[in-house]
Amino acid sequence: MEKRIDGEKSACSPADKQIDLSTVDQCARCGTCRAYCPVLEESGWESANARGRLMILQALEKGLPADSCVRDSLNTCTTCGICTENCPAGLNPPRLIEKGRRKLVLSGITGPEHETLASNIYQRGNTFGDPGDRLSWLRDRGLLREKAEYVYFAGCMNSYRYKETAARTFDLLRRFGVTMLPNEQCCGSPLLRTGFAAAGLMEENRRQIRQIGAHTVITGCAGCYTTLKNDYPPQFQVVSVAEFLDERISEMQKCKEQYTNQKMYQNINQNGAQNSSPVLNLRRLDLTVTYHDPCHLGRHNRIYDPPRRVIEAVCRLVEMKSSKKDARCCGGGGGVRAGYRELSLQMAKKRLLDVPEGVDYIVTSCPLCIRNLSDAGAGEKVIDLVDLVAKALLDDSNPNWPQRKKP
Repeated sequence: MEKRIDGEKSACSPADKQIDLSTVDQCARCGTCRAYCPVLEESGWESANARGRLMILQALEKGLPADSCVRDSLNTCTTCGICTENCPAGLNPPRLIEKGRRKLVLSGITGPEHETLASNIYQRGNTFGDPGDRLSWLRDRGLLREKAEYVYFAGCMNSYRYKETAARTFDLLRRFGVTMLPNEQCCGSPLLRTGFAAAGLMEENRRQIRQIGAHTVITGCAGCYTTLKNDYPPQFQVVSVAEFLDERISEMQKCKEQYTNQKMYQNINQNGAQNSSPVLNLRRLDLTVTYHDPCHLGRHNRIYDPPRRVIEAVCRLVEMKSSKKDARCCGGGGGVRAGYRELSLQMAKKRLLDVPEGVDYIVTSCPLCIRNLSDAGAGEKVIDLVDLVAKALLDDSNPNWPQRKKP
């Protein structure tokens, strides 16, 4: 299946059609993954967990005709990676499953929802097919720099559905010299996870990053993070907003320990000159929150402690029943939210059962997790990490943030 972005053919190589059977054959068929897979927990079918899906991949390579049942088996994987975390053979089933999805798409076998998702991205550069301005939340384009060392990559969800979070994030980051891409495109994650090509989008984003001269890309979306870090060529460093804020807060705390007068530190250095080092002035909040680990930030990239340190710098943190490497998936990733909404929400409802009683907010670092958990019953109780930090910010310089648009 051939798709186009900006008149350019999407990349397709012979390797796209091949599944590494030597890797698939390493599966010991032990069934350990059955004890962890959130999709299997909902459906009960062997074809809905990693072991069953790997058997299907093996059969596809040996000539099994693909049909809608095969499609549904492979496409209901959220790519959460909990099977990878617990696989005794050390396999990474989500990566193999993505290869299988690519094979299906190239054979013309895909669901209408994923076809629409891909079409939206190819035609409009975002998952919603929204023809509007991706930077409509940015009140002053004069804040964008032509050259900078750091770039904030907002992603589709924050750009079009959680605009106030994008505005708050950029307001925090721009203090440290961070700019944005003037024509940011979808990172390509929804395409790659569902078997479609994303070469054109990825190259356009890379071109703009090179033009700006940035060596680091900062993103507040777990899907964007894992894609920029693991699927793009290693031409720049990728950090999450949680990591960036954690470093800045750590620097601030060290400065407070070194200088007893915080106002003196901000304005005067030892030589009596102005000190232009930006500082985040945060107050302690009388709140208790819990943290949901996004799969593609946590298990896929081991970013567990930075968001927790940021939270503990401003309020009290109580862990969920399952957390960090054992965290239950929200059910939204891997294209499952788009293609199998009810299944996705069933998994999200299970995740909400892990929330401790009495917490004020569920904090996370992924807008797709926010959307799915919110729709599953959490509502406005689930917020982005940046939203929490914004509540603690003493020198709020952007009070007129746009209001949240209901997904």
